[in-house]
Amino acid sequence: MDQMPVGARTYRAPTGIAVLVVCAVLAVFLLGDAVVRGSWAQMLLYAPWVLLVLWLIYVVSVVSMVRVDEDGATVQNFLRRTAFGWRRVAELDLRWQLDFTLDDARTLSCWGGPGRIQPPRLSRRSGDVKVPQSLQALTEVRTRWESAVERPVGTAGEGSDAPIRRSWDWPAIGALVVILIWAAIAIAATR
Repeated sequence: MDQMPVGARTYRAPTGIAVLVVCAVLAVFLLGDAVVRGSWAQMLLYAPWVLLVLWLIYVVSVVSMVRVDEDGATVQNFLRRTAFGWRRVAELDLRWQLDFTLDDARTLSCWGGPGRIQPPRLSRRSGDVKVPQSLQALTEVRTRWESAVERPVGTAGEGSDAPIRRSWDWPAIGALVVILIWAAIAIAATR
């Protein structure tokens, strides 16, 4: 890549949203069937269990991601979020997934980012080498990291000195709490 990539870029599993959409359609069908064959009250008793499964699919297949920009990266693995400036990165590699080695000696594996490198293949038509998307993503992330580290401290991009911040995905945890309370009410109503 000859130029520095512009703007923020988010990497996540390519099939995650498709799996969630298929499961959401199935959930709507199941809950609609409960209304048609039973009643709205019966559907409200079934809903927390269907929503709990849908929440699990969301957390496993959609939430995990890597977001990079000129100042740093944000990595979310399931419900745990880690944000850091580029100057906090000691090494960057792509094994089974993108791995950041941070300056606190921890390695952060990105479950939702670019995956395993496949060897470059020759294109059948033109004979050119076809570079895998994961290698292209690694090159883009590495370019952002190297250009941020090469900039003098105090110039544009002060965010690249941002400390390592770890937090939780509170909206997803809040949704889980609501679903669990709803499930407890459904259990209490059926006894």
